[in-house]
Amino acid sequence: MGKNRSKVAIIGAGFVGASAAFALSLNQIVSELVLIDVAKDKAAGEAMDINHGLSFLGQMKVYDGDYSDCADCDVIVITAGANRKPGETRIDLAKKNVAIAKEITSNIMKYYTRGVILVVANPVDILTYKIQNWSGLPAGKVLGTGTVLDSSRFRYLLSEKLDVDVRNVHGYIIGEHGDSQLPLWSATHIAGKNINEYFADPKYGINEADKDAILKDVKTAGAEIIKRKGATYYAIAVTINTILESLLKDQNTIRTVSSVINGNYGIEGVALSLPSIVDSNGVKSIVDLKLADDEVEALKYSAEQLRIVLNEVKDI
Repeated sequence: MGKNRSKVAIIGAGFVGASAAFALSLNQIVSELVLIDVAKDKAAGEAMDINHGLSFLGQMKVYDGDYSDCADCDVIVITAGANRKPGETRIDLAKKNVAIAKEITSNIMKYYTRGVILVVANPVDILTYKIQNWSGLPAGKVLGTGTVLDSSRFRYLLSEKLDVDVRNVHGYIIGEHGDSQLPLWSATHIAGKNINEYFADPKYGINEADKDAILKDVKTAGAEIIKRKGATYYAIAVTINTILESLLKDQNTIRTVSSVINGNYGIEGVALSLPSIVDSNGVKSIVDLKLADDEVEALKYSAEQLRIVLNEVKDI
């Protein structure tokens, strides 16, 4: 893969797709960026708007296109999908977005020549699993943003609670990107010191009750933002950029991306998030962590919740 020239397609030029494209222009990690949307004018307008700021940022080709532009992409990002409407169940949304994703996948694969597919649309674990199957691509070539953003929220909330630079807080949320996700307290540390040492020492002012509060805040963060401003798109745009950087620069970064699991912790037949090594080919491998027994149980429960949804959409 050429390190200096990189081409990315973003399918869906709504809030998330457009914000991700804008963030990519700020970071200048892509030399060619194509926006694809059924609303052609929207994609064209977003591309124009970004292009008009490039003289202050750097040379880059940004344009709107169609599925034929998926050829020769290093990464194809799928953000298109319906948003959950009030009163709609997760299963309703899953059925709707699985149908949309099936059509998108078939259109991509008509022109696909190489590269990784990054799934952002929700329910991300369900779509990642289905797209991996529909595409027929090798394992790990299809990955989802999974709990990468949840993990970032988790780190941020811990950093606020402990008043320490967020970049020194290391921890993961794993499992489903949804209600059954779980924090890996056993692998959470700050500058090498396990979080449990902080909980055990009164001087840090953090206790067991804070664990539940932090997890609740991570889980409800998206809904809280939607309640206040209608949609979430800045943090996910940065998340997409961060994953793209790992992919495009072949960085072997550990991220909690979603991918189809085959036997890890006794789980298979679903896509969910586990700390994974991400390189230019997608998910290179899953990091084998020693989880606490209750964490393994919670992870299996999370997988079970995803299986229920997959069962509901199996005929789409």
